Amino acid sequence: MDPRHLELLRLFAAYGSVTAVADVTHRTPSAVSQQLRAAERALGAELLEPSGRGLRLTPAGEVLAAGGERVAVALEQVGAEWDAFRSGPSGPVSVAAFPSAGVFLLAPLVSRFADSGVELSLDDADVAESSYAELTREYDIVIGHSLTGPTPTGGEGLHVVPLAREPLDVAMAPGHRLAALGEVSPRDVADEAWIGVPPGYPFDTVLQAIALALGRDLRVEQRLRDNRLIEALVAGGDQLAVLPRFTTPDAGTVVLRPLAEIEPRRYITALCQPHRAERLAVRSVLDELRRIGAEAAQ
Repeated sequence: MDPRHLELLRLFAAYGSVTAVADVTHRTPSAVSQQLRAAERALGAELLEPSGRGLRLTPAGEVLAAGGERVAVALEQVGAEWDAFRSGPSGPVSVAAFPSAGVFLLAPLVSRFADSGVELSLDDADVAESSYAELTREYDIVIGHSLTGPTPTGGEGLHVVPLAREPLDVAMAPGHRLAALGEVSPRDVADEAWIGVPPGYPFDTVLQAIALALGRDLRVEQRLRDNRLIEALVAGGDQLAVLPRFTTPDAGTVVLRPLAEIEPRRYITALCQPHRAERLAVRSVLDELRRIGAEAAQ
C-alpha cells in the first residue's frame, strides 16, 4: 500500500473535489485524476464514484481516507519528536483569527515567539461561524468563536483548544439614558435601536435571545461586521450594540453594561486539523494561546 495514495484520498476527503486537491498540491486536475486511478488499480477497489456533477468517496475510499489521516498524524508526531530532539520547536506556523480576538491574543503571541525558531504568519478572518472549520484547510491554527459551546459549527473532528470565555455586554454612548444602570434587562432595551451583525455571525444570536425573551423583534437599523466601526457609531449616536468585554477599549467613548437574565458569553477557541496539531511548533503556539487566553480572563 502506497502512503502517497492514502494521502491523496485524505486530501480528497478534506477538500471534496479533484480541482481543490490539485490547487492545494500544486498539480493539474488531470494529474490528480491519473493518480487516483492509479490508486484504484493498485488497491483493486473503486475509490470514487459519481455524485451530481462531481465525485465522492466510496465506502472503500472513506476507509482509506481515514487511514490516510492516521498516517498523517503519525508522521507529524515523529516530526515533533525529531524537532524536540534536535533543537525545539521551529518552522512556520500560520494563524488566522477573527479580529476582536486577535486584539488581545496575537500581540502577546508575537512577543513571546519573537526570539524563537517559530515563524508566525498572521491573518485576520471575519467570517460566519460555520466557516472557521473550512479555514483550517488553509491555516495551521484558526481562532474562531461561538456562543453555543467550545466547538464552532462544523468543527467536529478537528483538534479543538478552548482559549477563553468572554462576556458580551450591551454597548451604548456614555450619555445614553441606560448608561446610569448597573446592568440592563431585555425589557430595558426593548424599544431601543440596535446595530447588529449579519445573520450567521455569533453575536446575532444575542439579539435573537433578547427578542425571544420579549416575544417580539428588535429594531435593528444596521448590520455591520467590524467592532471598531460599530463602537464609533454607538459612541456618536443613540443606538445600542452587543460588544465583547475583553476587547472593547475602555477609553470613555462607549460604556458597557451586562445583560441581565440572558448573560451571554462567547467561547473563543483554536481549531486545527488533527495532523497539523501534532507539529511541535503548532503545539507550542497552541499552548501559548491557551496561557494568553487564561490571563485575559483573570
